[in-house]
Amino acid sequence: MSDRYLEVTYRGGRALAAYLYLPRVSSEKSVRTEKAAPGLLVDFAADGRPIGVEITSPRRVTVEALNAVLDELHVERLDSDEAAPLRAA
Repeated sequence: MSDRYLEVTYRGGRALAAYLYLPRVSSEKSVRTEKAAPGLLVDFAADGRPIGVEITSPRRVTVEALNAVLDELHVERLDSDEAAPLRAA
């Protein structure tokens, strides 16, 4: 997978969780997860690269908070189009 994308999971019409997939090889799995901020968990590959960000409370986590975590990870921030699913949640 070369592109990142944001996926939001709904239950009963309400956002339940979200996941920002970061670029990775399709067979790559998370070997470690760390809490980055309230409602945000970062998954890391075996070589230490971040491969995804779990958003456990998509209605409470702001795009600004997510972008602050991406800054700490040295990953490009979400632009307006990419953040649209999270804002809609």
